Amino acid sequence: MLPKYNRILLKLSGESLMGDRNYGISPEMLDLYAREIKTITELGVQVAVVIGGGNIYRGMNEAETGIERAQGDYMGMLATVINGMALQAALERAGVNTRLQSAIKMEQIAEPYIRRRAIRHLEKGRVVIFGAGTGNPYFTTDTAGSLRAIEINADVILKGTRVDGIYSADPEKDPTATRFQTISFNECISMGLKVMDMTAFTLCQENNLPIIVFDMNTQGNLLSVISGKTVGTLVS
Repeated sequence: MLPKYNRILLKLSGESLMGDRNYGISPEMLDLYAREIKTITELGVQVAVVIGGGNIYRGMNEAETGIERAQGDYMGMLATVINGMALQAALERAGVNTRLQSAIKMEQIAEPYIRRRAIRHLEKGRVVIFGAGTGNPYFTTDTAGSLRAIEINADVILKGTRVDGIYSADPEKDPTATRFQTISFNECISMGLKVMDMTAFTLCQENNLPIIVFDMNTQGNLLSVISGKTVGTLVS
């Protein structure tokens, strides 16, 4: 089977790693993600991954904690590196070669982020995990995902979530909400649909980088998306 996409960036939320837990990392979710990613690397797809850190630390309200926003954001970046290390361990246990690159220098555990080196790893068939966001406070991991995808010339961003696409309203609150198969960037903006934060979304729009939002927790979905089947919602 020929995959539809040659090089992808997979964006995962930190919360998705919790599974049924209230916080932390579920070994079952890690293994599921590792198996899913392995199935597409076996087709020759080049895979880069950006993970959030919300399962370990979310930037908290400065008024409540006394921790200023920039400091809190750096704490969140470190949480993404912990998640990246966990996913790296799960992938290598499954027999997938990986590299973890960090936007904040920590040589003992991760390579520094170097664009050309990341592309070379991808060309050699290694899964590259990008940790520590963009390395700057005030930017989300969605923005980091969009930025890295553009930098490595990815064909598409696959945003793995717990829902099976983009809906006209929150399907958990509104039973009449309908799911879109395809939608344009402008339609998302005019309808006020929160696909990503606006910085990340605008980066994709300006660089003609399509986004597919799909349910990553359903086994086989990632392979179906790569095969070109209609899974989730395509934003282009």
